[in-house]
Amino acid sequence: MSPSRRPFFLWIYPSLLLGVGLLQGLAEMQKYLARGGRHAWEPFLWELSSVLCTGLLALAVYRWHVAGLRQRSRWRQLGRHLLGALAYMLLHVGGMFGLRFLVYALAGLSYEPGHAQQILAYEAGKDLVSYGLIVAICHGLWIHVEAQALRAELAEARLTRLAEQIQPHFLFNTLNLISSVMYEDVAKADRILCELATLLRQALAAQGASSHTLAQELSLVEPYLSIMAARFGERLQVSIEASEDSRACLLPALLLISPVENAIKHDVALSSAPVRVLVSARVAEGQLHLSVSNSGATPVRDERQGALGLRNVRERLQALYGDAARLELRPGPAGGSELNIALPAVRMRAAA
Repeated sequence: MSPSRRPFFLWIYPSLLLGVGLLQGLAEMQKYLARGGRHAWEPFLWELSSVLCTGLLALAVYRWHVAGLRQRSRWRQLGRHLLGALAYMLLHVGGMFGLRFLVYALAGLSYEPGHAQQILAYEAGKDLVSYGLIVAICHGLWIHVEAQALRAELAEARLTRLAEQIQPHFLFNTLNLISSVMYEDVAKADRILCELATLLRQALAAQGASSHTLAQELSLVEPYLSIMAARFGERLQVSIEASEDSRACLLPALLLISPVENAIKHDVALSSAPVRVLVSARVAEGQLHLSVSNSGATPVRDERQGALGLRNVRERLQALYGDAARLELRPGPAGGSELNIALPAVRMRAAA
C-alpha cells in the first residue's frame, strides 16, 4: 500500500464506517422506541455490528475481485463471485450475530433473534445486494488505481523520451566543434577531447537518473562550458554563481544543457565581440531559481525558434511540476537574452 493511501485506511475508512453505523442506529432508534424498547444502545449495537462486518469483509472482497480479474473466462469469474457471495453471507451473518451475542452476554441480557433458518432467509437477500454493490465499487476503485498507474507509466516514458532527446543533441554538436578545431590546433583539440571524455562520463551518470542535485548538473555543465571556452577563446567569458543551498536542490537531469547550449549557439557563435554567459542559481521562498543569461547583441528569439531545446525544457517542467514551475525567456539587463526557470526547491535527503 502506498504511503499516500494509508491515511484513508487508518482514519477516513473507519470514520466512514462509524458514521454510517451511527446514522443507521439513529434511524433504527425511532422504530425501536415506538415498539417499547428499553435499552437505547441496542439499535446502535445492531447497526454497528452489521456495518463493522461489512467494512471488514469489503476489504477481502476487493482482493477477491481483483484476483479474479486475472482469469480470462467470464464463467470462472462468475463462479468466483457466486462462491464469494455465499462466503460473504455466511461470514457477515456469523460475525454480526457473534458480536451481538457477546455484547448481550456481557450486559447480562438474553438475545433471541430467532431461528437460524429465519435469520439466513432474512439476511440472504440483503447480503446478496450488498455483495453486488461492493463488487461494483471495488471494480470502480480498481479501474481508478489502474488508470493512475498507467498515467504514471506514460509520464515516466515521456520524461525518458525527452531526456534521451537531449543527450545526442548536444554531444553531436560538441563533436562537430572538435572536428572544426582539430586541423587548426591539435593541442586545443586534444584538450577539448579530454573535456569531452569528462562530459561523456557525466552524461552517462545522468542518464541513469531522472533527477539529481544542481551540484551534479553543474558538474555536467562545467566541462561543456570549458569545451566552448576552448573553442571560442576570448570571445566567450563564463561565470557560474550558485549558492550552496541551491546546489543541494534536486532538478531534472540535463535540464540546463539546452539553455546553456542555446546561449552559446545563438549568441556567442554569431557575435564577433566578447560575450559573457552567466549561469546562476539561488533559493528563495521555497523555490529554486535558475538563470542562464548572455550579453550578446542577438535579439531575443521567439520561443518557437528555440526548437527542440527550449520546448524540451518546458515540457519536462510541465510534466514533473505542472503549474508549480515557470519558464520565461526575456531580454537580458545588459543586452542579449535571459532564461529564467523556477521550480519547487526540494533538497536531497541524507542517507540513513
